[in-house]
Amino acid sequence: MTRTGDDPSGGGTQSIERAIALLLLVGRAGGDGARLSDLVTRSALPKPTVRRVLLALVRAGLLDQDTLSRRYHIGPETYVLGTLASERFGLHALSLDGLSRLAQESGDTAFLSMPRDTYVVCLHRQEGPFPIRTHVLQAGDRHPMGIGAGSLAILAALPDAEVDRVFAVNAAVLAERYPAYSEALLRSCVAEAREAGYAFNPGILMPGSWGIGVPVRGPDGTPIGALSIAAIDSRLGPERRAELVPLLRREAEGLEAALRHPVPRTEPVFPTQAASPPPRARPSASRTALRVKT
Repeated sequence: MTRTGDDPSGGGTQSIERAIALLLLVGRAGGDGARLSDLVTRSALPKPTVRRVLLALVRAGLLDQDTLSRRYHIGPETYVLGTLASERFGLHALSLDGLSRLAQESGDTAFLSMPRDTYVVCLHRQEGPFPIRTHVLQAGDRHPMGIGAGSLAILAALPDAEVDRVFAVNAAVLAERYPAYSEALLRSCVAEAREAGYAFNPGILMPGSWGIGVPVRGPDGTPIGALSIAAIDSRLGPERRAELVPLLRREAEGLEAALRHPVPRTEPVFPTQAASPPPRARPSASRTALRVKT
């Protein structure tokens, strides 16, 4: 006798395993989604079984089916679960210790950025102890891909076809809001970043304010973020870049390894303090702030 909700061919556990397998197949299909026929082929399951499991996942909100193409996509509940998981396994949480190390070892400001289609968003900034700081890029700032060192590092890590798409989509906003960044200049910067192995912004938008950045790649090799350092021009000459780029690469490689083999944090991201910290001292006249793109 089969219990309600169980698959007669293998029991409830088998049904769950099939659902998980199909959910993963749809997720790995990317933005184009997955066709029913492809899922049947890749899962080696009978078509009626695949259709039944997919419908159950759609009802649960874990998958979504496009009404025109009939392709299956990751659903809204999957996004919610991913957001919750990001607190333990996400790029932002995993990057915090590395950003702190970069800021302390370099003395300057370190950033984590992530792509959002043809734009890049700054997720976190960590200031170092050097008194002359850079303040244009703040957490939450969003700019077209290629504007700033971290953003440029992501753009340069994309395949050529995707770089072309980014330029086509962002052409109008670049011309209107970022006149210093022509497509020809950005393409030259992309080529230089690929050759050097890191992105370099020599004060294109803000003279005297420079930045360097490297991409962070996901398990499939796609750039999912970037680490960057910003400083005044005198602190990012060729010799110092040669010292700082290995630090960026070290932290990027550590992030990539952590993403391949995630381990949940055992301590809060922002541990509570036993007592309130003392008030920050008013900056002295020697503490200067520059505005810089990174």
